[in-house]
Amino acid sequence: MTTTLRPKVLDPAGGLRLQSTPGRDLVFKVTGDDTGGAFDYAIVEVEAKNGPPLHVHHHRDEAIHVLQGRFKLRIGEEESILERGSFALMPAGIPHAFLNLTDAPGEIVLVYAPGDAHHFFAELGPLTRNGTTDKAEIAACFERHDMALLGPPLSVD
Repeated sequence: MTTTLRPKVLDPAGGLRLQSTPGRDLVFKVTGDDTGGAFDYAIVEVEAKNGPPLHVHHHRDEAIHVLQGRFKLRIGEEESILERGSFALMPAGIPHAFLNLTDAPGEIVLVYAPGDAHHFFAELGPLTRNGTTDKAEIAACFERHDMALLGPPLSVD
């Protein structure tokens, strides 16, 4: 089998560093640009009591693997608690969200397939870091990247 992929080895600090929102720092170890569009692999620090809003990827699967912390996860109508070492697959077309339940930063691995999610985070980061609260502008960013913003983040309760 012949591959057109190039090997990539990074030290612990290596990768494409993005901030999607206050409270979520992402380090993409590989992106779709590196994998021929196959997948993105990111290590994400999620601040205490923080997580993304309820959303859906129309054509992108997402997987989460908890390295540190305790997370509430919603996939469709089902909610689960993910502890260190837990893994979940969030298939395309199913609404989902997660929340770091702890009082300390958590750390997760996110994998997106196909690999183009890094473009979304590169666009979303400046919107949210500049204090944009215009939900229409943020929703339009989701739409441009084949996703839909469906509701607020999960709550701790």
